[in-house]
Amino acid sequence: MKKKIISIVLLALLIFIAYRTFTTYQNVKNVLSYRTMVREVLDENDTTANENLVLAMIYTETKGQEEDLMQSSESSSGVKNTIRDSRESVRQGITVLSDNLEEAQKKKTDVWSAVQAYNFGKNYIGFISKNGGKNTIKLAKRYSKNVVAPSLGNKTGKTYRYFNAVALFYGGGELYKNGGNIYYAKQVSLNLLLIQFVSKFQR
Repeated sequence: MKKKIISIVLLALLIFIAYRTFTTYQNVKNVLSYRTMVREVLDENDTTANENLVLAMIYTETKGQEEDLMQSSESSSGVKNTIRDSRESVRQGITVLSDNLEEAQKKKTDVWSAVQAYNFGKNYIGFISKNGGKNTIKLAKRYSKNVVAPSLGNKTGKTYRYFNAVALFYGGGELYKNGGNIYYAKQVSLNLLLIQFVSKFQR
């Protein structure tokens, strides 16, 4: 009986892994369908951002399943979901990312500080510059708790559960309410590997 239960559990686990692998692959393929658009928008800008990084951010933000691909409405109008055109979303997202990358270069911080600042706001780069120059989850957590969350009303450090594999692995799956996503840069970096891996099979 015990062996049968173990077999059923293992089978269920294998099915779940297979399903997650398939859906992840399909989502990456969906995001990669925007490569030409991303390249065209990048060609409009003088930026150090590259295609795969932007695609990884699209995957992190929406998996290519919403009109506002890069969730860039808020940086444009201050209101979520106001951009209804995918190209305009990418254009605005690349503008913000490019500004962040330029600021990171000025402040002598790493690229991932610029990426995390896409979620936290550009001032995060200055914070990193004064604290070692390299983005870490520990620093992101501190900034989220002490700067982002209080600015949006969470002055008590209230948290909530965030069920995401990266968050669970690196920090127990917890975020500060109104504090942004402290795991954003790490998620983008891992999704960048996914984008690069699947891209190899589409050439």
